[in-house]
Amino acid sequence: MSGVVVVGVDGSAPSLAAVGAAAREARLRGAGLRVVHAFIWPAMHVPLGPSPMGPAEGGLRNMADRYVAEAVERARAAEPEVEVSHAVVTGEPLTVLETQSRSAELVVVGSRGMGGFVGLLVGSTAVHLAAYGRCPVLVVREQPSAEGPVVLGVDGSTAGRAAVDFAFAEAELRKAPLVALHAWTTWNALMPAPKDPSMPYANPPSAVAAGEERLLSEALAGYQERYPGVVVEHRTVHGATRTALIEASRSAQLVVTGARGRGGFTGLLLGSVSQALLHHAHCSVAIVRGSE
Repeated sequence: MSGVVVVGVDGSAPSLAAVGAAAREARLRGAGLRVVHAFIWPAMHVPLGPSPMGPAEGGLRNMADRYVAEAVERARAAEPEVEVSHAVVTGEPLTVLETQSRSAELVVVGSRGMGGFVGLLVGSTAVHLAAYGRCPVLVVREQPSAEGPVVLGVDGSTAGRAAVDFAFAEAELRKAPLVALHAWTTWNALMPAPKDPSMPYANPPSAVAAGEERLLSEALAGYQERYPGVVVEHRTVHGATRTALIEASRSAQLVVTGARGRGGFTGLLLGSVSQALLHHAHCSVAIVRGSE
């Protein structure tokens, strides 16, 4: 734990919403907040200063400084007790924020930035960080809610354990209930072998459902003792994981999931469920990568 929450800013409304959420996360953790703007223009070899014919406060460098100053002011107004630092770092946003994630507890970004296309629900920076960030990544909607539970997607995979750790800690910090949701279908359920080896793998739905409930309980074993103040609801859903988590996000303040789960292809850094949540969840989303 480095004691630093990093937030990426670019002057857009979503990035300013991310600043407020990041300041809150820093306060809850007792951490500092670092406001970072990725300044790509020096690599483009374009003039950075004001135009000879324009105002002295013009130019790309001054614009970057204004973005950061506005974000710092927003953070200090939201959480006055949080220590706020800032930096304008030369480079493109994906690389700059991935590098920042190596020394951070959490990286926070808006769902879309200045470069977003109209109608695009989530920007490339958020998706890239979710796949390559070295710490948990929180993608914030423009109007993040402080109400509702923290929803955790559980699939019982080893890769998903880090998400379980993060979700319990986050629920404790937010003083919010935790909904641990496990969705299953006949395609992804872990069905026990039949007693007769000559019989096909066919089990009644009740037996499959009981097995999935056990999977959920086993994935959460020991956490209630570690986090006695967190009220936990175990929820198993017969249906597609993406659909179940997106629906649960309607009444949540945060959805937490691993970057990849049980069904991921080897080498795939971001699974289909994580991508679906980034694009379609109704609340902020935290993507937590497992240890490599």
